[in-house]
Amino acid sequence: MAIIVRIIQRFQTGKRKEFMELEKQFAGLEQQGVLLKGERMTPLSSREPGNTLIWQGKFRDMGAAQDALRHFENSPDHTRLYDEQKQYMEDTWVEFYESLDF
Repeated sequence: MAIIVRIIQRFQTGKRKEFMELEKQFAGLEQQGVLLKGERMTPLSSREPGNTLIWQGKFRDMGAAQDALRHFENSPDHTRLYDEQKQYMEDTWVEFYESLDF
């Protein structure tokens, strides 16, 4: 059963530029293979407001999804960038979805 993990971050509206500049650095670490690759998106029309960033990744099962979150927590590079970025955050949470392959 594949699992989709979504990390949702709501950032301060007036700090979009600063927040996204740091997010580009996260993406660079993904491209280098330092962090796990994911897909990023922001809402155009959604329940979530426009000052929201969603990172999502697909994993083979819940164990792999949890390992991915531990990987982020244990990465010094991720921690360094997160510590810079969190000053611009209003809220953040993680969601897990079961991918339905009918």
